[in-house]
Amino acid sequence: MVTFLPGRPGRLADVPSFSRAIGGAESNVACGLAAAGFAVRWVSRVGVDGFGDHLVETVGGYGVDTSAVGRDSERPTGVYFRTAGDRATDAHEVAYYRAGSAASAMSVANVDMASVRAGRVLHLSGITAALSDTCLSLLRELTAPRSDRPLVSFDVNHRAGLWRDAEGPRVLLELARGADIVFVGEDEAEEAWGVTGGPSEVRAVLPEPSVLVVKQGAKGATAFVSGAAEWGLVAPRGGAAYRCSPAPLGSATFAPALDVDVVATTGAGDAFAAGFLSATLRDLPLRDRLRHGHLWAAAALTVPGDLAVPPSRAHADRLAALGDDAWGRLRLGPGWTQVGTAPEEVRTP
Repeated sequence: MVTFLPGRPGRLADVPSFSRAIGGAESNVACGLAAAGFAVRWVSRVGVDGFGDHLVETVGGYGVDTSAVGRDSERPTGVYFRTAGDRATDAHEVAYYRAGSAASAMSVANVDMASVRAGRVLHLSGITAALSDTCLSLLRELTAPRSDRPLVSFDVNHRAGLWRDAEGPRVLLELARGADIVFVGEDEAEEAWGVTGGPSEVRAVLPEPSVLVVKQGAKGATAFVSGAAEWGLVAPRGGAAYRCSPAPLGSATFAPALDVDVVATTGAGDAFAAGFLSATLRDLPLRDRLRHGHLWAAAALTVPGDLAVPPSRAHADRLAALGDDAWGRLRLGPGWTQVGTAPEEVRTP
């Protein structure tokens, strides 16, 4: 979607002007990974309109292959407006205008399925599943076991307001159980599935994914591994395998979040997923995958829009390799990704 960011804090009714940007869970992940040097393709649909042109050109500007993005002459590109307030506060407002949009009409029939399945990793979001029945059918097809399936990454992204009925939580659980790597917030699991008691209880509800990452807000994130990921290999169901670092059977790894001077929270979850996937594609240890997720999230948290240029690979690797005490002392503020690659150059208390 095209995103309109407020020129000042306050209610949408009171904000006189907005600046244009882009937003969307999957496209955010795609842009972050492409900016970090990975080969990425974004598959979607936009309208034959100026906003569609802007989306394709901007996403492509990050280095993303947009050749498989369809153009719909009958439906517009989706847009949304949001306030400057934090998503977690009552003052936060979001106004979506995407009912009947080109993206909401995606289906198995009008999406280039060969392009979708051509990558090493396919990243999906529960937001897409909520947009329409045809979008849900598309995600069910992409998470179904088959011989040519890539490694499937799924971010639950529960948004209660998007679902047309009470079946949303059940559907999200179904899709998550079909994926290989799953990202879900501890708060999401409680809201959607009534799960309390911490990450282990979330894992009890979702034992199927080879990798389950439970995000715990400002506290940190816990990753569980099982099945083919014990670890030697992470294997897509029915597809090729990707190497991972050794870890004990059914183990859990926790990585504390960083102390961040937050500018805006929108896009941080997508950045975390992109950081974790970037480290997964590089076969880094599980702890470092979580730390890269936190670092990329910190980049998003310290800018006003949905997207932030991630730290350079060398910069992120140096920080992810810090000892536990040094990691715990890091404090990151706006502009930190532009700092040199030496850990001592990052601001600490």
